[in-house]
Amino acid sequence: MTVLASGSRGNSTVIATARTRVLVDCGLSCRETCRRLAAQGIAPESLSAVLITHEHSDHVNGLHVMAKKFNLPVFMTEATHGAWQRQHKDSAGNRVRAERLELFSSGKVFSVGDLEVLPFTIPHDAADPVGFRFTGEGVRVALATDLGYMPQNVKDQLRGCDGLILESNHDLEMLRVGPYPWAVKQRVMSRVGHLSNESLAEFLTTDYDGGATFIILAHLSEQNNLPDLARVAAERALGVRQGLWGNRLVLTSQDEPLATLTL
Repeated sequence: MTVLASGSRGNSTVIATARTRVLVDCGLSCRETCRRLAAQGIAPESLSAVLITHEHSDHVNGLHVMAKKFNLPVFMTEATHGAWQRQHKDSAGNRVRAERLELFSSGKVFSVGDLEVLPFTIPHDAADPVGFRFTGEGVRVALATDLGYMPQNVKDQLRGCDGLILESNHDLEMLRVGPYPWAVKQRVMSRVGHLSNESLAEFLTTDYDGGATFIILAHLSEQNNLPDLARVAAERALGVRQGLWGNRLVLTSQDEPLATLTL
């Protein structure tokens, strides 16, 4: 697992086996994506595909150029593809397009190389947003960010995972007293908004099965959160569960990639 960037200015993560590398979301420019890949010793030519969670700009800003430059297949749902085309244009002002488009449906398993991928529906204000569960080489990893709350179907997909990449977007009090307009605050706190530190902590306390070696806290707001607040909320939640202190918490950054975590 290599999180290249996570936050409102761009999201991108590499999930890899020895034979297959997929880029989940491409919210950075192609140039910046390549820079961060190189910093982790990953050649962009070694990527097998790009998988898209949803069409918001911080997840697709560099997709058109990246996919075209490296001739990458792009996997997304039909509704996400339609929204991406309607909302984004290329440098010539034309609708963006994927030369090698692969459509998938939530709940239906597909494969990229030796990676088995299960997309699952998440609650967010996008056309057809998904999280992903990956299985390869006997290891299972799940990614769920940009979700307003934790419905049962998401909790189900997070069970039995060796690695988790989960949203810890905002501290509720920082959001309430922060500079955002009230309408934006309502959207962030809604059931199709973003997951708070408190909501993630509740999941870790009540529903998390305790099996992950790494829990990566992702999509931290630069305006409405602090890394220490996110970490402490998660640590306290795990601390009330006997035997879970061995779970290693890792925080993502907007500005620099995380070192690759190997399971």
